[in-house]
Amino acid sequence: MEWIWRESRMTSLLEVDVEQYGDLSVEAADFNDGEQMPDYVGYVNENENPELEIDDVPEEAESLVLVMDDPDARDAVGFTYDHWLVWDIDPDIETIPRGWEPSAEDATVGYNDFVEADYGGPSPPDDSHAYRFKLLALDTELGLDPAARKAVVQMTATMEGEILAATQFVGTYDPSQGTAF
Repeated sequence: MEWIWRESRMTSLLEVDVEQYGDLSVEAADFNDGEQMPDYVGYVNENENPELEIDDVPEEAESLVLVMDDPDARDAVGFTYDHWLVWDIDPDIETIPRGWEPSAEDATVGYNDFVEADYGGPSPPDDSHAYRFKLLALDTELGLDPAARKAVVQMTATMEGEILAATQFVGTYDPSQGTAF
């Protein structure tokens, strides 16, 4: 996938918007792309990931990578804030349930920028923020330790495997829904 390789050499693939590649899709059960997320996903509320429906994973995929991040946080903290980083997800998964706590056999959950190996929900300090849910289908498993950061996940995915498909959707969250700031 030449565009991803060129882009990843300039900036981390998982730092930018992911362009649709292939038929892979991911959708939330409780909101549509570009819409406001429910309160329960918020860090100071129930702090539960939304239910996600995954479809059209390429047959040759060996694993999936899922990232939820907040590029709007750059104005407040100076970088894209990582809220959820999961890799080596079984490619046969069709639904990631609300409040998912995968076993080590199901996936590896990495550390978010709350310094927790878990989902960390939205908690915008200022205005409404747009949170990107990015999903990649890979032809390999990454086999990384949970302490690996997003840059290591991205580097390993592009150096040791091939990205077979990619997709993204966005949900918004407002501080009035709950914030730690």
